[in-house]
Amino acid sequence: MASFDFDTTWHLDAPVQAVFDTLTDSLHWPDWWPGLVDVRLLESGDDHGIGRIQRFIWKSRLGYYLRFDIRITRVCEPSLIEGVASGDVAGVGRWQLHGETSGTRVRYIWQVRTVRPWLSLLSRMARPLVLWNHRAMMRAGAMGLANHLRRVPAS
Repeated sequence: MASFDFDTTWHLDAPVQAVFDTLTDSLHWPDWWPGLVDVRLLESGDDHGIGRIQRFIWKSRLGYYLRFDIRITRVCEPSLIEGVASGDVAGVGRWQLHGETSGTRVRYIWQVRTVRPWLSLLSRMARPLVLWNHRAMMRAGAMGLANHLRRVPAS
């Protein structure tokens, strides 16, 4: 298995609550995040989203698909969303949001290991391409989210 520790920071010109609300509404991420093919709700979780399980299907820029479930384990509104992944990758993802005078700083930490043998082999042999792919998909997500937030009415 190959392991990855990704750490991505986005700066968005939107209030922290609007960013938090959009990130917790992950069923609609495919509307604005290129490469995210589908998100399906498997279990609802509690009123704060704890225990919610969703299946994500991503198409990488390299042409392969990743399928994994995320179970939400922690939510601290409006600053933290954390979940555990299982499927093609396994590990932890954590959204950390910080309101700033100029908008919101979003940090996403994604600590995962590959599970499928083909993906582990690809990740070891072509690690620079896998890293490039992740960064490209995260850049696309940042741009998509920024454009989406510009269209969301201010509360």
